[in-house]
Amino acid sequence: MLTYNQLVKQPARLQAMTSLRPDEFEALLPFFAEAYAATQSADYTQAGQPRQRRAGGGRHGQLARLEDKLLFVLIYQKTYPLQTAHGLQFGLSQPQTNAWLHQLLPLLHTALARAGYVPERDPARFGQRRAARAAPLAVQLDGTERPRPRPKNPAKQREYYSGKKKPTRTKTCS
Repeated sequence: MLTYNQLVKQPARLQAMTSLRPDEFEALLPFFAEAYAATQSADYTQAGQPRQRRAGGGRHGQLARLEDKLLFVLIYQKTYPLQTAHGLQFGLSQPQTNAWLHQLLPLLHTALARAGYVPERDPARFGQRRAARAAPLAVQLDGTERPRPRPKNPAKQREYYSGKKKPTRTKTCS
């Protein structure tokens, strides 16, 4: 079974699995803990039924620690595997995996929003957020040259000439 305690000892593997370095994971954890605590009740179960035991009593599942819950949902978000395959990594069945994902994905979104990591969806407010940041954003464009028919008009040929003795190509950015 995969746990956070195993992966934190291997920072490169943690980053490969979650896209977060250990310090970033630790910084996100309090926001996730706050969102998780808001969903827990001392008097009622997750299903809304009155508790038969105190909160924390009874069996402890495979995702008992909060770090493991966050790791579980982050790996799912990064790799998006089949639920059966994802559950095998954590010792869960597919229905258990599905139930945990439905419970934890909204909490992850809430935690990311409180930490300020949710992307801006409104173009008008994007400029305001960008101006508020201290460090400038790094922008990287991926340019690709695609072949195109060579124009017959000499003026257009000069316009599309890249300086290379190769077929006529148009540079596009994606």
